[in-house]
Amino acid sequence: MALYARHPRFTVALLILIFISLVMFASDSPSLRSVAFSKSRDNALAEALALEEIYYGEMVQRRQQLIKKWGPTPDKVDPFPSHGEFYTLWDFFLPSFRCPHRVERVGIMGDGGKWVCGLERVAPKQQCSIYSFGINGESSFEADLMKAAPGCQVYGYDFSVASFGPEIEEDRDLKSRSHFFSYALGHEDKHNAADHPKMYTLRTLMERNGHDFIDILKVDIEGNEFDSLSTFIDSFHGEPLPFGQLQLEVHVYPGSVWNEFPKFLGWWEKLEAAGLRPFFSESNLVYMNLVRGARPDLIEYSFINVRGDHELVSNRPSSPRSAKSLQGGWTLYLSKSDVLHHSFIPY
Repeated sequence: MALYARHPRFTVALLILIFISLVMFASDSPSLRSVAFSKSRDNALAEALALEEIYYGEMVQRRQQLIKKWGPTPDKVDPFPSHGEFYTLWDFFLPSFRCPHRVERVGIMGDGGKWVCGLERVAPKQQCSIYSFGINGESSFEADLMKAAPGCQVYGYDFSVASFGPEIEEDRDLKSRSHFFSYALGHEDKHNAADHPKMYTLRTLMERNGHDFIDILKVDIEGNEFDSLSTFIDSFHGEPLPFGQLQLEVHVYPGSVWNEFPKFLGWWEKLEAAGLRPFFSESNLVYMNLVRGARPDLIEYSFINVRGDHELVSNRPSSPRSAKSLQGGWTLYLSKSDVLHHSFIPY
């Protein structure tokens, strides 16, 4: 106090000098500051995912309550009731998991576009892989992905057409990074000379292409998604699936075995057990408009894979990311006691 009373300007200048010195010292010690920031960022993502897992578990419990209300057992639930009941199949399978990154519409605004999680985390990669099953002459989704992510290669499969749509075929740069095959995605490999169309499992196609990870997987194959994805999941025997997210159109046509609620429920729970969490859904209203009187059989879902160590669930994914390196991830339906001792950081 005596120094300040006698020399106030000198004291203020001295304090400013000390403050500047401390700032410069801190900036010369990046290990302390960068590590603290990195840990905070890692914790924020991990804790956000864990909290969403809690909320998703609560939604699963509410699903069971809804089954009891309209069943009371799964075999008694009519997927699309016609006697005044106020529900459809899709009310049991809500996209209640929140993607911890930006969610954006990619591709055309109408039928053909998809909702994607965390494209900003995939786009900077020097190498990435996009698989698209079901082209049908319209490739705005794949084209926009490649424009946003210059390091991405797109592998397209559709036995009903001969190429990608004009969005890729008429763009020299995009065409150079695209690979099209007139193959069908299936639950088994059938690609001998006499087989038309030639059918491959997803795992076989990845092996043929030399890939151990798919950044974005799109599947729209008119009802064949059930067996194809079931076979793919089963082939990993509980290991994390080697893709970051899945854009899937689900087709539950009348007369299909998947139009039976217990059958569909079992398939959906297999996706959940494998670590897939729906973060967006969109009913195919174009289909209902074209086929007047049709049920809401078709719906688009977007899933994030919460298992493994990839860009959407980790700030520092391991490299290389082989299927075996993707061990770990989130426990299915964490309880509140598992994570509430953390101080959650909003994102």
